[in-house]
Amino acid sequence: MGLGGGTGRRLTSVVLVMAVAVAAGCTGQGEGAGGGNDKDLLRDHDWSQMAGITARNDVLRVSALDRRIVEQDSSGGRPNPPLNLAGPHLRSDGDFTVTARMSGVGDDAGGSWLRLYGRVPVIYDEWRQERPSLRAGVTADGQVRVQIWDGEDDEPATSEEFDCGCSGTVTLAVSSIGDTFRVAADGRRLGTVRDPGVFAEGTVWFGLEADAGEDEHREGWRLTQLSARAESGDSLSVVKAPKLRQEQSDDSLRARAADVGRPFDVGTALAENPLLTDSRYRALAGSQFSMLTPENAFKPQFLHPRQGVYDFRDADLLVRFARANDMKVHAHTLVWHEALPRWMRENDDPDEVRRTMLRHIAMVAGHFKGQVAEWDVVNEPMSDDGTSYTNGDLGLRSEQSPWFQAMGEEYIDEAFRAAHRADPKARLFLNEYGVEEEGERWDALYDLVERLKERGVPIDGVGFQNHEYEPGDRTDPETFRDHVRDLGELGVQARVSEMDVPIGEDEEDGRQTQADEMAGKLRVCLEEPNCTSFSTWGFTDRYGSTADTQTYPPRTADSLPWDAALRSKPAYERLLETFDEV
Repeated sequence: MGLGGGTGRRLTSVVLVMAVAVAAGCTGQGEGAGGGNDKDLLRDHDWSQMAGITARNDVLRVSALDRRIVEQDSSGGRPNPPLNLAGPHLRSDGDFTVTARMSGVGDDAGGSWLRLYGRVPVIYDEWRQERPSLRAGVTADGQVRVQIWDGEDDEPATSEEFDCGCSGTVTLAVSSIGDTFRVAADGRRLGTVRDPGVFAEGTVWFGLEADAGEDEHREGWRLTQLSARAESGDSLSVVKAPKLRQEQSDDSLRARAADVGRPFDVGTALAENPLLTDSRYRALAGSQFSMLTPENAFKPQFLHPRQGVYDFRDADLLVRFARANDMKVHAHTLVWHEALPRWMRENDDPDEVRRTMLRHIAMVAGHFKGQVAEWDVVNEPMSDDGTSYTNGDLGLRSEQSPWFQAMGEEYIDEAFRAAHRADPKARLFLNEYGVEEEGERWDALYDLVERLKERGVPIDGVGFQNHEYEPGDRTDPETFRDHVRDLGELGVQARVSEMDVPIGEDEEDGRQTQADEMAGKLRVCLEEPNCTSFSTWGFTDRYGSTADTQTYPPRTADSLPWDAALRSKPAYERLLETFDEV
């Protein structure tokens, strides 16, 4: 019997047993409650690198992070709970049992959850795509809730709550037989939930969650046992996290960059989820690039989700990958008007807003001191409103930015000075889009940089994002060259920081255009001595942020040097050729 259920999927019987410690009278073993062939998933396995977890003596303390992803306009707030990418996961060709023992649940303690992912979520540049998973746990009022995501929507396809009165010691069993999950507590059948084939691919990844609720000081809960066992003679293996070091090749972008004759890096934005779960993505990331930019893991809503609560584990993972593969880290980003947790926007006291910004910079840049080569200190400070470039406010983003609202332009000075104090050897960049072409936006940015230099602000460089979303965004490389040279006259470096070139299905010779655009910008960087690196915003359409998220699952775009099947495109070949030609 195989995994999953439904047409065209293997069938399975999956039993999840959650034993929740110390409650009166709840001592029964229940369904699937263990046996001599259990594989211990806590002892000798790494859980210390999972966000929200404190591991000690094979006991895991699960704390409430309340990580959420807001929309670009600061609305919404999709939950973004962590999962254990750097720890064990399961591979099975049939039936299996997972057993977990938890303590500190129920009795108004908040929800306590174990999440089993058949496929890990994909985060498309601040938008989380839920893929098949099962979430089971005990609610604050002691009920058992089971939620099923089928990969077709943000919300659970099924959510069932069963009367349990669970508190203290509770044994939950969730059994998947064919296309049905059976739910039991302490040997008592509670009900059934349809299984849409959550584990159809034969893998199980683990997540642990604690609800924050209204009590900000809630201690969370503890996991004291987690084990797995094959059922009915089927195969089950526990798989540890892969090695981070990847094989290198002389025929790669990074090998070409090493031969430029001066320090020059070729980079890409990376996401931690596919890095640990997609071997081909991992191999290309480690072998092709000499610099990485964390796509999301360094943004405030990911590592500073609650006031005074930081968790660097996902960001640390990317730094470890870079170190294992001799890559530099261009850290993105310390100060931005987007990707902010809601609490950062709730205070309108200018002095407190300033303190929040400075504390955040000191803590984050201080944590990574000496581990990153460069920082995007301020991201996208220029206004989107074209009229602002001529009405006297110098073209800076105002209403959308809590930092500008509190401090005016001075927030930029303060941010750079704070970053320099925290990480004095790192190069500090301002990063902006739409400034590759001529016009008032570029003029306003140049004037800003000139003012910063005159005030002695420690700004080292400017990142040109080079997002070419529409044909009208495409810029003559010689115009870009002029801007790089203008910065050079100010003693400021430049870099291509986030390039992607989406092409439409009806765009004639689109992939050739894509290749020409990327190669043209790379050529300028190689020829201008103050241009220090060339980076794309991701490298494969499989996880590219320009995917169409108006459909579910998202429809991938055609934007990057590798396609959704991780096959190279003409853009990759042209980039290689450009290194050879210059």
